[in-house]
Amino acid sequence: MAIETADGQGRDAALLSLAQWLSPAFPVGGYTFSQGLEWAIAMGEVADAADLSRWLSDLVEHGAGRTDAILLGLALRAAAPVDELSDLAAALAPSRERLEETEAQGAAFASAMATLGRPVPAVAYPLAVGLAARGLGLPPAQVAALWLQAWAGNLVQIAVRLVPLGQGEGQAVLAGLQPLILRIADEAATAGPAALGSAAFLADLAAMHHETMEVRLCRT
Repeated sequence: MAIETADGQGRDAALLSLAQWLSPAFPVGGYTFSQGLEWAIAMGEVADAADLSRWLSDLVEHGAGRTDAILLGLALRAAAPVDELSDLAAALAPSRERLEETEAQGAAFASAMATLGRPVPAVAYPLAVGLAARGLGLPPAQVAALWLQAWAGNLVQIAVRLVPLGQGEGQAVLAGLQPLILRIADEAATAGPAALGSAAFLADLAAMHHETMEVRLCRT
């Protein structure tokens, strides 16, 4: 007999729901947000698959990937009031564009979830996903891993278009991130607010510089 989740779904159905929410087809506009990667590509900081792998690895382990996964885990586990988590998410955004990005995607996610009959507040994107995932009954580490996989996959596709890279090269980079993604997801599943913080300074600077680019295809 299938294990049922908090809202009565089978575990397989819960996984399908989460996969749908994190899919590129879900209307949050992820393909328009590069988190400064577009500027890094334009400046030659990311010029091939090896550069992209290093860039994304740093973000997953030390930057926005890790921070957002922890925020998602905190929301999923109801580890702090939503208002407090929302303030933390805003404070952790290193630039105007990054704040706009997480707020815009969170609002779009909330709007899409409302059409599915699963309302969540329009808060920062990882918080909104964490709140929605509460009823799925899935292990927090599993939710965080799928979040990080989708997050990294979006940036890989941006690099495929802008570097440009071959699709195979991009997928190889994403596959190579799996051990790191699983480790950071395990850490994020139990991390408290004190674990929040970022040390990906070049990525933060890239996000700040992006808004000054005269020609750009991405919003951030």
